[in-house]
Amino acid sequence: MNSREDKLKAFDRLLTIMDELREQCPWDRKQTMQSLRHLTIEETYELGDAILDNDLQEVKKELGDLLLHIVFYSKIGSETKDFDIADVANEICEKLISRHPHIYGDVSVENEEDVKKNWEQLKLKEGKKSVLEGVPNSLPALVKASRIQDKVAGVGFDWEEPQQVFEKLKEELEELQHEVEEENREKIEAEFGDVLFSMINYARFLKVNPEDALERTNKKFIKRFQYLEQKAKEQNKNLKDMTLAEMDVFWEEAKMPLRRNSSQ
Repeated sequence: MNSREDKLKAFDRLLTIMDELREQCPWDRKQTMQSLRHLTIEETYELGDAILDNDLQEVKKELGDLLLHIVFYSKIGSETKDFDIADVANEICEKLISRHPHIYGDVSVENEEDVKKNWEQLKLKEGKKSVLEGVPNSLPALVKASRIQDKVAGVGFDWEEPQQVFEKLKEELEELQHEVEEENREKIEAEFGDVLFSMINYARFLKVNPEDALERTNKKFIKRFQYLEQKAKEQNKNLKDMTLAEMDVFWEEAKMPLRRNSSQ
């Protein structure tokens, strides 16, 4: 692995390249924080994909892309004299020190749950009026629900046992089913949202990241469906003309490799 000196040299090299691109490249000169925003979000999701795939070479690549964006924003900030990369680094250093009094102070903690609870209390002392202020409005709904539940749990607003959450989930499912039978479209949506919120809460008690779990299922479904498409193509068949029973044969075949891997 690289030495600390090598790491600092590499970061200095990136800063130099960023200065040169901002000065000499027409595309880089044109960019603003607003124009980079959607690209940053895209890079973040690409990093998330690489992590789920456990592709460490791709993780390294995507981390580089994100690091470039951080340096890019900081360069733009320095041009308006609002902040530069040193300010960004020092800001997070100060935050880390203040948020870890059990490391840099005299606070004692027993486990990670104590640390998380201390974080929420510290954030309120820093001037936040609500523990939910730190949840970005633009987060996808599933991720937002997970963060909301983490935040309120950090100040003690939480269930005591997983079974309690499971019972609440069953209650929400019953309420949803009632509205489905009543054919009340508006209430169906509301109850469906409650079911999803409860599922995400239950995932937290099971130590499962709901976003990761759902994305893994998405990837699994895509892989199996594409196998189904390929098999149909090999037999010169159109999926629209196949029965569900015919498609199910290929679907079960698609699951077989996963079964073999899971049994090894």
